[in-house]
Amino acid sequence: MKAIRLVRFGAPHVLELHDLAVPTPSSGEVLVRVRFAGVNFADVTLRRAAHPWPDPPPLTPGFEASGVVAAVGEGVTETRPGERVATLHFGLGAYAEYQLVPASQVIPLPADVSFESATALMLQGLTAHVLTFENPRFAAGQVALIHAAAGGMGRLLTQWLKRRGATVIGTVSTPEKARLAAAAGADHVIDYRARDFAEETLRLTQGRGADYIIDGVGSATFERNLEAVAPRGHIAFYGFASGAPDALDLRRLMAKSVSVSGENVAGYVRTREELSRRASAVFDAHREGTLMPRIERILPLARAAEAHELLESRATAGKVLLEI
Repeated sequence: MKAIRLVRFGAPHVLELHDLAVPTPSSGEVLVRVRFAGVNFADVTLRRAAHPWPDPPPLTPGFEASGVVAAVGEGVTETRPGERVATLHFGLGAYAEYQLVPASQVIPLPADVSFESATALMLQGLTAHVLTFENPRFAAGQVALIHAAAGGMGRLLTQWLKRRGATVIGTVSTPEKARLAAAAGADHVIDYRARDFAEETLRLTQGRGADYIIDGVGSATFERNLEAVAPRGHIAFYGFASGAPDALDLRRLMAKSVSVSGENVAGYVRTREELSRRASAVFDAHREGTLMPRIERILPLARAAEAHELLESRATAGKVLLEI
């Protein structure tokens, strides 16, 4: 089979197309013939070695995929060969013609959900579900500030938080992305290259600030988040595209009774039941028209390095997929 291998940590060119043997599923495993793999900034972070990873290269990247079950190992009853499925596997392996996955991380696809949409919704859709429904301080009518609102995650968060009754303020980097964020439902859009997002958020909220800030950027936004957040507000981080923030003086949180959390969807789908419940909610929201991913680009597997370059350059406003 063809597979992209991360041969060493580094720039996009370390992603190479290799020929590997098709794996055989052991007990409790499922072999999926992959149709599409999702490209996420988490893959870029892995490639850069920006965070510790337990396994050294070479390895096959990719956390999410969709395809058809090719074979199952002994004891697998959750799925069967020929079934359409999506995978969310934190052991990687999606950038390949075949992916070997624990049965607990395979979800059957509803007949009316396409492979493309399923792939675009697995990691980002489930993360959006966590960020939308796991903040106990959030309530309808509050103001949510979403960074990178025109991206794949930002778009889904905007759509779901609007459905929950939030007033959404989105930050973007270009006028074109501002139009896309508004089309996704953002009530106000701030081009952070033209205006200070914290000052503009305070102006839009009559000095109060945002009740809920959702951030996948990190160090470039953290300091201004503390200015933009409302008293008793909450800041949730789900990634660090610009690097991790410096150490936080907790006294700064106490000044406005602010809470900060780091959210990783892996912590919320530790069992098949948790994964199935959240995936069902995501697919239901997609079916109802609430969650509509924007697929920016579909590239062949061999152009995985180009896909990473697109994400790093912030040239995308939506989801990038690899077709396999």
